[in-house]
Amino acid sequence: MVSMKQVLGLILGGGQGNRLYPLTKERAKPAVPLAGKYRLIDIPMSNCLNAGIEKIAILTQYNSVSLHRHIYSTYTRDFFAEGWIQILAAEQTPRSRDWYQGTADSVRKQLVEIKEAGTRFIAILAGDHLYRMDYRKFIQFHVETGADVTVAVQPVGRDVASQLGILTRERDGRIVRFTEKPTRDALRGLESSDHPEKPFMASMGIYVFGFQILQDLLAGNGDDFGKDIIPKAVRELRTMGYVFDGYWEDIGTIERFYKINLEMTQKNAPFDFHVPDGRIYTHPRFLPTTEVYGAKLNHVLLTDGCTIHEAHISDSVIGLRSIIHSHTKIQASVIMGADFYETEEDQATNLRLGRPNVGIGEGTSIERAIVDKNARIGRNVQIRAIPNRPDTENENWVAKDGIVIVPKKAILQDGTVI
Repeated sequence: MVSMKQVLGLILGGGQGNRLYPLTKERAKPAVPLAGKYRLIDIPMSNCLNAGIEKIAILTQYNSVSLHRHIYSTYTRDFFAEGWIQILAAEQTPRSRDWYQGTADSVRKQLVEIKEAGTRFIAILAGDHLYRMDYRKFIQFHVETGADVTVAVQPVGRDVASQLGILTRERDGRIVRFTEKPTRDALRGLESSDHPEKPFMASMGIYVFGFQILQDLLAGNGDDFGKDIIPKAVRELRTMGYVFDGYWEDIGTIERFYKINLEMTQKNAPFDFHVPDGRIYTHPRFLPTTEVYGAKLNHVLLTDGCTIHEAHISDSVIGLRSIIHSHTKIQASVIMGADFYETEEDQATNLRLGRPNVGIGEGTSIERAIVDKNARIGRNVQIRAIPNRPDTENENWVAKDGIVIVPKKAILQDGTVI
């Protein structure tokens, strides 16, 4: 097996994340909470740590403060560890006055730092996907096949193929054609998978390069891996496709974020966090156990530090430090919780200012919604599931893809109806 000491895990975390707005209004996309207690960045970080990759760098740019805080407070190395975890933030330098212009350009602008890592291989990893991959097998495939570039690929169906980079892969694994987000008509002739329901091979946006190959490819034009660098590599180099047949989801839109979180509440969830040899790490918070008083919960992902009174909750994620009062009904929703507990003095201040406490007030009903952290939802508020609800943005709530999102720190006063 190839030594993981020769691998740099390079996580792309700098995208603006417009399609996940308003969850990305005040945070980078990889910092968006997932499954109640994690953040998206925890997935590639955990995959690296589980594979024994000792050198990890995260490229950041937009709204990166909370992402930086999470990384520094969660992933630390002691003085005797050989590896390191560092952030490569976008910056203006004598060599470049511009910010990152795309995925490939972000790596190009950090080539000096990447070279300093002194590793033989560079694994380019997405910061907003949910999957569990053994990167050791990925790197070993790259070496054994004599690849210049290796792309992680997965069979997909026609329904999603137009949203992804589709490639044609020969029997020996070599990629001979690559098309970024082809139209449905252009899909004809791109089939290369033996799966009857998933005839197309899609790029997962995860790559392995030798350092010199990466440097040479980035010396030319092109700011994006999917649109520019990988098609060039397919034309000019030995580019191989490593087939990954496990669970994989790109959490790039509000609709996908909502659907994937709710899938995690089901008995046979497609992604299992309870895997001893593939655990997902996150920030240790040392919160008290959750208190439940007379509530009815069914298919609920319940995290630490919550207080739930006589509520009915089903098919929902209840995030850290959630405070849910009596006679509340929550259905098919993602409640992200809070970053802090309010004291009696804080609650007295809230009363004086005429605003609800952090949490969900008595008699409130929430259906098909995402409630971001530190939201203040008053008494007898109604958030309803309305078929074909048009996209709209208001001061304290947003409707997108038919889902109501209550942004971080938003306030819904008593009796609000959405």
